[in-house]
Amino acid sequence: MKEINTGIIGKAQLKVTEKELAVNVGSGSLEVFATPIMVMLMEKSACNCVAEYMENDETTVGTELNVKHVSASPIGSDITAEAELTEINGREFTFTVKAYDNAGLIGEGTHKRFLVYGEKFTAKANAKI
Repeated sequence: MKEINTGIIGKAQLKVTEKELAVNVGSGSLEVFATPIMVMLMEKSACNCVAEYMENDETTVGTELNVKHVSASPIGSDITAEAELTEINGREFTFTVKAYDNAGLIGEGTHKRFLVYGEKFTAKANAKI
């Protein structure tokens, strides 16, 4: 891993379509932006935050997530997730994550990721079969 410091920020964006609605992903019955998709976008922003610092077979995996979905977003909304690296503890990274739609904040929380070596990690997971 290249040298990395706290304070860096990663982002991820999407426009809400039919496929991101709660009613269509199984997380509710309403035609609003689904919480699981917001969570995915938050994780993606954290991945993006540290991606350029990974070397060779290094990558990160999510290990903990604590978020609140505080405001609903309709179809057609532009969603932006942002992750700020707030703590580094060896190979563990802690992020503050937030998500916004066109009108403002829709979600916030914390997320942890752990640096792993892709081939070794995948082999260990596949050994469960």
